[in-house]
Amino acid sequence: MVAGPLPAPSGLGKDRLRLWIRLLRASRTIEAELRERLKKDFNTTLPRFDVMAALYRVPEGMLMSDLSRFLLVSNGNVTGIVDRLVSEGLVARARRNGDRRTSMVRLTEEGTQAFATIASAHEGWIGELLGKVSEDDARRLTGMLTSFRSNWEGRE
Repeated sequence: MVAGPLPAPSGLGKDRLRLWIRLLRASRTIEAELRERLKKDFNTTLPRFDVMAALYRVPEGMLMSDLSRFLLVSNGNVTGIVDRLVSEGLVARARRNGDRRTSMVRLTEEGTQAFATIASAHEGWIGELLGKVSEDDARRLTGMLTSFRSNWEGRE
């Protein structure tokens, strides 16, 4: 069975559905471009960038479980990325108070410097990709999305 195009949204939720589609398209388009540029310019991936960004925000380090919760991914996904970053000398892992079940991870000095370089390029790319959005509009949209987030964040 071949499905035709979906009917145009109508009714009370029409504008919200259109908003969702626009947010999703914008997010996917920007994310694809960032993935490509991270790979081309730094031979890295967006998930690695995300792990390093989270650790950069907390210089004293994070528990692996907190890191995965912050990134909204499974412990298994984070473990593989952290293992590779450790082998490259960009992240250090230590046991928490001798507890073999919990690990603290943090960026090494080399990792901090590498991330700062990548983050600077990333910020420039975002500026370029969202260059037509005024500072006022960016501030207003950020505020709206932050307020929206509080309506659903934390639901299980």
